[in-house]
Amino acid sequence: MSAHCMLTGAAPGSGNRISHSHRRTPRRFDPTVRRKRHWLASEGRHVRLRLSARAIRTVDAIGVEAAVARIRARGVRI
Repeated sequence: MSAHCMLTGAAPGSGNRISHSHRRTPRRFDPTVRRKRHWLASEGRHVRLRLSARAIRTVDAIGVEAAVARIRARGVRI
């Protein structure tokens, strides 16, 4: 699964692991991305979205129709 959020655009970041002896090695910070299925009433079908945890809360607040409109405005095909 791709570690990119369709709504917020959250993508992996990079940094360092720091051991007990303080040696640094590269690591990757992945956002918490989940596949969620939502009913899109305007099109009469379900849509499956890859959303971060923050984006799932955003969809709950603004609604699925507005979220899909924002995703399509970013140029992502659903």
